[in-house]
Amino acid sequence: MRCSAHKLFVALLMVAACAPTLAQRTYNLGSAPPADEIKALDHVVGPAGKELPPGAGTAKEGAPLFAQRCAACHGPNGNGGGVAARLVGKTPANAQKGDFKPTEKSATSYYPYATIAWDYINRAMPANKPGSLTPDEVYSLTAYLLFRNGIIQESDVMDAKSLPKVQMPNRNGFVPAMPVFPAAPKPSWY
Repeated sequence: MRCSAHKLFVALLMVAACAPTLAQRTYNLGSAPPADEIKALDHVVGPAGKELPPGAGTAKEGAPLFAQRCAACHGPNGNGGGVAARLVGKTPANAQKGDFKPTEKSATSYYPYATIAWDYINRAMPANKPGSLTPDEVYSLTAYLLFRNGIIQESDVMDAKSLPKVQMPNRNGFVPAMPVFPAAPKPSWY
């Protein structure tokens, strides 16, 4: 009796070890993306802006573009009222004068670096056709939003060199990143 219980235990153990493999299914949905499509999506613009493409734009150039491509969702001049969030703070003119309220929900409080705003607009906007804007259009729209929030002047040119230098009002309102620890060495038995 004891031997058959042992054999049953071993058989159950073997079945349990194979269960994850048996549970995996292939649904044959979609296909592997081509390398050029992966490469097009494999980038993020960092705070230093090294990844920014050539191009330039001003708030003056961004105003009609915003009215045409963005106002339907974000409201006229980014003040809200559409189906998406407002992009201009309630007190934009005071953003650089120290009256900025980090608890105020706006584009200026969500981003510690202007390059993040550029990257988001570039990859995700407009919502009905993400990634369809040219670099010049993205620079112009970013400049427009920075101007409307009182961060830059209307005639300031935003490009790969000037955009990373923009001081966002809530840059210091974020928790510092956790330190990166070196990987633990593998145990000798591994």
